[in-house]
Amino acid sequence: MVVGLDSWNDTATRVAVEDFVARVCDESGPDYVPPEGRVVVADNDGTLWCEKPMPIQLDFTIRRLGELAADDPSLGEQQPYKAARDQDLHWFGAAMVKHYQGDDGDMLLLMAAIPRAFDTVTIEEYDRTVSAFFADAEHPTLDIPYRRCAFAPMVELLRFLEAHRFTVYIASGGDRDFMRPIAGELYGVPPERVIGSALGLTYRAGDGRADLLYKAEMDFFDDGDEKPIRIWSRIGRRPILSIGNSNGDLSMMEFSGAPDGPALRLLVLHDDAEREFDYTAGAEDVLARARDQGWTVVSVKDDWTTVFA
Repeated sequence: MVVGLDSWNDTATRVAVEDFVARVCDESGPDYVPPEGRVVVADNDGTLWCEKPMPIQLDFTIRRLGELAADDPSLGEQQPYKAARDQDLHWFGAAMVKHYQGDDGDMLLLMAAIPRAFDTVTIEEYDRTVSAFFADAEHPTLDIPYRRCAFAPMVELLRFLEAHRFTVYIASGGDRDFMRPIAGELYGVPPERVIGSALGLTYRAGDGRADLLYKAEMDFFDDGDEKPIRIWSRIGRRPILSIGNSNGDLSMMEFSGAPDGPALRLLVLHDDAEREFDYTAGAEDVLARARDQGWTVVSVKDDWTTVFA
């Protein structure tokens, strides 16, 4: 079956993608890259699925923090439990934007609370909880299930790349184990190709069982300069194609391509208030770098014929 980019308009962006793929697949050309070197890394929040008015995982986490605040009223006077109890989504959204603008004050509070929310939960219990969340939860303003919040043109792009023997990895600041139960269904990406932030784990054996349990601490936060480190640690190759949308993806995109090899960097610009959202907050630095370096900017408004499947 021929896989094309039918949900992409016939613009310079689509031409850039198709031209790059043709060049690296042309065995007689100077930019040829063998299939094993055709590595793609794609951010998730705001790149593969909708991240406004807040990242989907944040909604999942707010619900859990609200439960903890209900069980222990003293927590409800502290952030981020107070915001979760009061459904103050603005506080959480502002924390994310401030993080991408270099202010981590509120993000540190959130990052300290998240591991505690799932302390001593087994990996299987967490997987079931995430799957149950996606079975029922809906986007708060788009009135569609979260399972339909993947960007159809991006999923199509992944299939197009795989048809040309690229290997796709997700490299996200989001929790690796939150994405794994749903990444196959939404994107066709198996769990072993999901790279992301991670809670600490501990091993427990006894009574004929062997379990991995989450600890009340972060293992690492896969964002900013940490992204290239995690990509190299997991893959052992530089990607030749990277896709992002925020300042947290800047280092990953800079890392794409060998110094003397071909590379394509795609930056998703959210500029369609009618079909999705229109914002650049948290992407100011990477947009400036894209302009300076000639990276390919993907306009949701101009380059995509549709947004959601």
